[in-house]
Amino acid sequence: MLKITDAVSIEDDEFTERMVKASGPGGQHVNKTSNAVELRFDVGRSSLADDVKARLRRLSGSRLSNDDVLILFSQGSRSLEMNRQEARERLAELIRQALHRPKARRPTKPTKASKLRRLDSKTRRSGLKSMRGRPSKDD
Repeated sequence: MLKITDAVSIEDDEFTERMVKASGPGGQHVNKTSNAVELRFDVGRSSLADDVKARLRRLSGSRLSNDDVLILFSQGSRSLEMNRQEARERLAELIRQALHRPKARRPTKPTKASKLRRLDSKTRRSGLKSMRGRPSKDD
């Protein structure tokens, strides 16, 4: 079981891990062992709430396949177990971000005083800039 938060966890049967050969560090040994991990998480069939699934799809970007499967690939370490942990932690972090419901923006209007302050500062600034020019001929 993969614990996301105190209230949310993912069962092991909801995602699959496949061990593949990595192209990263490992020297000659890398050609003989499968130490990279490809983690697949089916978003559509998961036990997450629908709004969380929608946010997870949006966060996944190009890592989400056409059949609604999130694919995470980890090969940063020479150790298979460390790569498994990294892939699981990346999945957990994505789900944690998706669990966060964004606050709805309520549109507001600027106050009359703030409009006046803005116009006053524009007037002062234009006066300052007009003083920088060449003197006019009519003086």
